Amino acid sequence: MSDALKTSGMTRLRNYFLTGFIVCAPLAITVYIAWSLIGWVDSWVKPYIPARYNPDTYLPFPVPGFGLIVALVLITLIGFLTANIVGRAIVNFGERLLGRMPLVRGIYGSLKQIFETVLSNKGDMFRQVGLVEYPRKGVWSLVFVANDKETEINQKLDQEGDPLIAVFMPCTPNPTTGFLMYVHKSEIVPLDMSIEDGAKLIVSAGMVAPEVKAKLVTLNGEHLEGPLANPPLGAQPARSSRTASSRPNR
Repeated sequence: MSDALKTSGMTRLRNYFLTGFIVCAPLAITVYIAWSLIGWVDSWVKPYIPARYNPDTYLPFPVPGFGLIVALVLITLIGFLTANIVGRAIVNFGERLLGRMPLVRGIYGSLKQIFETVLSNKGDMFRQVGLVEYPRKGVWSLVFVANDKETEINQKLDQEGDPLIAVFMPCTPNPTTGFLMYVHKSEIVPLDMSIEDGAKLIVSAGMVAPEVKAKLVTLNGEHLEGPLANPPLGAQPARSSRTASSRPNR
């Protein structure tokens, strides 16, 4: 066997291995994370399930996910009970009780506000992806633009005509940690990529970059916006002077 055939065979095997790795690695990591989450919830919930209702008591092997199912049912049931008058009264009583505890009330109040904000505005957590010149001039960091609501920080540091905007700069490869910064609006370079594409870019450390969307422009250089069609939607067909003049009068 010649050296060329050996090299070709090794190259082909390497390509097969890399292709299989690309297919199997994300699947294996996803299964591992899901399995770890199920095991973590089971370890918390199963000890509180009575033995006669726990299938692990009657089977020679543990049933994975049973604790997770019980937790989901209980959370849904609590939400259903809280929706009526009696449930709200019980919750309000519990919150007033926690509000009298010096250390607990701060933790509970902060966590409740965070969860209410995230779950009630899950589609508007971040409005846009942008770039900020950080940590020095000439170096740019990816940020998620949070909001531009009026706060005490805006009032203290606001410059006329250039409002401060809250941005979150995530860390790579874990986007759940990062820095909250207030940056002047003029210092933020907005990007067209979605929040999901920005998160992928951060998790992959820049290896998975979103495709650049080509912008359509008109002959005078203006960007096209709105629905595209040929002719544009809503436009009436133009009548030429020749056609109008050749049409007989009735």
